[in-house]
Amino acid sequence: MTNAAAARRGPAGVPREILRQVKLIELRTRGWVDSLFGGEYHSVFKGQGMEFAEVREYQPGDDVRTIDWNVTARMGHPYVKRFVEERELTVLLAVDLSGSEQFGTRGRFKAELAAEIAAVLALSAVRNNDRVGLLIFTDRIEHFVPPKKGRSHVLRLIRDVLAFRPQGRGTDLAGALDYAARLLRHRSILFVLSDFQFPADATAPLDNGEAAETVPRILRLVSRRHDVVGVTITDAAEEVLPNAGVLVLTDPETGQELAVDTGRAELRALYTSLVARERDELRRLFRRLGVDEIDVRTDASYIGPILGFFRRRERKLRR
Repeated sequence: MTNAAAARRGPAGVPREILRQVKLIELRTRGWVDSLFGGEYHSVFKGQGMEFAEVREYQPGDDVRTIDWNVTARMGHPYVKRFVEERELTVLLAVDLSGSEQFGTRGRFKAELAAEIAAVLALSAVRNNDRVGLLIFTDRIEHFVPPKKGRSHVLRLIRDVLAFRPQGRGTDLAGALDYAARLLRHRSILFVLSDFQFPADATAPLDNGEAAETVPRILRLVSRRHDVVGVTITDAAEEVLPNAGVLVLTDPETGQELAVDTGRAELRALYTSLVARERDELRRLFRRLGVDEIDVRTDASYIGPILGFFRRRERKLRR
């Protein structure tokens, strides 16, 4: 490597442009976390239980069931036990970096938006003393970072999402969910950041009746044990075909090419209806399994959708 090339790279061979992006994302998201998301996060993601903090003298209005009779007997007047929420949680960010994530027509790729949202979620978690880990997947498990605490750890996660170059191009969401479930030994929060574009056979049972690791089946199993949140990332150009004559389109995950006459109004209408139907099916699946969704787009701010998610969760907890 020449001196000029080395100067363009930071620690551990990370390109300086990536490090600059990491810093910009941290600066951009830290303010939102401090002012909005941190408190909202704390209110909707509770700890695993209560832990003993101290004993103090009984005060009128205290629950008599919390009286510590041993200390009361020693001291000659009532003392109560005080408990606090056991806050520490484990958060795993499962980030899809398949070929379809390397797409964007509104100023940034879907993968770049995933990195920024991952930063918001990770910074919110560590601000509340939770541990955060990262799982990058395509049609295989590409990269795993065990959950840890701390700002430097979060910066490493953001860097990895931005800098990682996956080997696979396809999407195996069921495999990623199964892998995450085997990693997480205790109830955890699992954010899945993806466009949720997976092969049609990933949603259908096998013809021979055997149990297949389909997306609905494995998602059902994982959501029973863990708090699963789907972060759906879309781009406006994926929803509508332009009227641009004959185009040769390439599937970013399979490499298959297809010539399409986008000048045909009926074809454009069919495409739009199929995309809408797939989105409706995904939303119905999430609702059926009790999986919350954050729907974000490359051409819009993610602030509103994330805040909306937190507030929906808060209303649900109050019921």
